[in-house]
Amino acid sequence: MPLLTQDEAQTLLKKVLGYSKADECEVSISGSEGGNIRYARNSVSTSGAIHSTQLQVASTFGRKQGISTINEYDDASLEKAVRRSESLAQLAPENPEYMPLLGPQTYGPTAKTFIPETAAISSKLRADLTAQSLGIARDAGVTTAGYLENSAGFSATMNSRGLFAYNTETNVNFSVTMRTSDGTGSGYASAGYNDIASLDVAGDSKTAAWKAAKSGSAKALEPGKYTVILEPAAAIVLMENLYSALDARSADEGRSFLSLPGNKTRLGEKLVDEKVNIYSDPWNPELPTRNYNGEGLPQEKVSWIEKGVIKNFVYSRYWAQKKGVKPVPYPDGFIMTGGDATLEELIKGTEKGILVTRFWYIRSVDPQTLLFTGLTRDGTFYIENGQIKFPVKNFRFNESPIIMLNNLETLGKPVRTISGESGAMALIPPMKVRDFTFTSLSDAV
Repeated sequence: MPLLTQDEAQTLLKKVLGYSKADECEVSISGSEGGNIRYARNSVSTSGAIHSTQLQVASTFGRKQGISTINEYDDASLEKAVRRSESLAQLAPENPEYMPLLGPQTYGPTAKTFIPETAAISSKLRADLTAQSLGIARDAGVTTAGYLENSAGFSATMNSRGLFAYNTETNVNFSVTMRTSDGTGSGYASAGYNDIASLDVAGDSKTAAWKAAKSGSAKALEPGKYTVILEPAAAIVLMENLYSALDARSADEGRSFLSLPGNKTRLGEKLVDEKVNIYSDPWNPELPTRNYNGEGLPQEKVSWIEKGVIKNFVYSRYWAQKKGVKPVPYPDGFIMTGGDATLEELIKGTEKGILVTRFWYIRSVDPQTLLFTGLTRDGTFYIENGQIKFPVKNFRFNESPIIMLNNLETLGKPVRTISGESGAMALIPPMKVRDFTFTSLSDAV
């Protein structure tokens, strides 16, 4: 099935709702088409295309709900999916936290999430971009592996109370790792955008090749507390764990770093350095997202942390009703403000420190303090007198983004970044942080 237009999606969902005999019914459909190319050991290994759609029917009787999914769209199959969801609902236990479906909503203007040029990416263009990366690796005398994928998709939701929401989006993501022939040096770069025009495969590949060539024969430094410069690819995997913890219910119930004794929370409290400002905005031109969430609630511009103060929590509809406040949906992207300095300028302004390309294998140590552990990877360097002096062996760290954001020295210019852990997107700056805790060495490159 090709991507559905808004009118086509509306017509199909209206047909499905017409089969419903439930007290309430919600129907959602999503679909995408795109392609990918993968290379390793300096040659292409796989190339493919993916086309997929799925329709979901959620039927409710009272507080009992059943859900079925299908990817066949003839009338008989659609009606069968509705009947299956109704049968499942009759068998289901009551959900004490079930919330009635939303009625019609007013959404803001549609953000520029769909770029025709990205949707039109061909297999030849993917191959040509890959050839650039392979050529850079060959010229640098390193071995490379990478992955490039693009997609164009749509999603739509309609329910029996009159709600309808529709969105389209495009994405193109690229990641590359380069290694020296002896395996002692490694470099990495990644990027993800809605607009193919923003992607610089050659530039990212040159960055990875340079780091690979410079990171061989790394020296061991003693673990301890160091001033670090975290590239955005490193910072995001800690920051996203902060974003995901901004939940009102877990804070109210004492299960969060935002909880306080006596059923109180840290809402309104200054928790991190006043340089920290984090917000979400569906209409930000560098990180546009859809204007509604999975339930159909409108997304709005929301300030989450302002001058270090916790300003808002995420409230589900159920918890918002229980607390008598407005629901606040989780956004599709977070934005952290910064300064004007480039990564290179942050390095020049550092007397002694460590440059971290990225972190990986992030695991929780203590949810109540947001303490995490993980490892540096693919290019870790010692800085002295504003210059990269030599590569250092990778470290294991134990650190909390809360402690990290209280030890900020300088924030650079925000850039769009993709997480190597979750694949989530954010707009965040490189960060210069003092007293970052490295606990042991790692022989991995």
